[in-house]
Amino acid sequence: MATIHTHALFMPAKSGRSSEDVALQIEAAILAGKILPGESLPSEREMQHQFQVSRGAVREALRALKEKGMLDIRKGAKGGAFVKEVEVSNVSASLALFLKQHPIAPEQLIEFRENLDRTVTMLAIARSSKGDREKLLDGAHKLQDAAEEPDLDMEMLGEMDRELNLLLGRMSHNPIFEWVMGALQQGFSSHDYALYEDPDFRRQTVDNWVETARQIAAGEPLLALSSISNHYVLLRRCVERRAGDAGAAETVRGTSPDQ
Repeated sequence: MATIHTHALFMPAKSGRSSEDVALQIEAAILAGKILPGESLPSEREMQHQFQVSRGAVREALRALKEKGMLDIRKGAKGGAFVKEVEVSNVSASLALFLKQHPIAPEQLIEFRENLDRTVTMLAIARSSKGDREKLLDGAHKLQDAAEEPDLDMEMLGEMDRELNLLLGRMSHNPIFEWVMGALQQGFSSHDYALYEDPDFRRQTVDNWVETARQIAAGEPLLALSSISNHYVLLRRCVERRAGDAGAAETVRGTSPDQ
């Protein structure tokens, strides 16, 4: 593994929060492509000299970058801090965390998801293999069967729905769509969970999934897009009903839902 020469990259760290500044400088160099995946950073002693900080500050910075999935810390004679290839799971997890920490209005998220699904569906029809299309349709039928079981397993339904969406994202053969789809599917971020909690909406939702998958498998873009639109009509109705029910409950308790 190559060791990057960083004399021109790093500057003495700012006093006060030196470990944070060290981490930020290393992260900036990685994101700018100045330190490539597989390359190792200088030794802790060298970085201590370059950043003009304590050994503890260097180690704290490296530990923080390891937790972010940017570095691999190895021990032994050939050990050191190596830049990692960023994995899809890390990207999706970061975006999912951002969405959870920055609440977005349901309509805004639904609007984004609908447009994302329409684009992904068109790409899936154009690029996916026959095997993947058949797998999507088979998964939709299994979801439909699971939704009709007398003992409903809501967690399993949620997982099956997520897997279908992730498969659809992979069928686009565009890793960016796959990353974003993965992030949105973590924790039902698009409010789809509401559809599965209501018996009437649940039945319509799984039937719509089957119809969407059938049209994708048949290579019918217009009919597939029509099914996508129907899904989001259902979702908007469901979210509006839940909001109305919540407002009515607050009124009964003598509290305005806006307070």
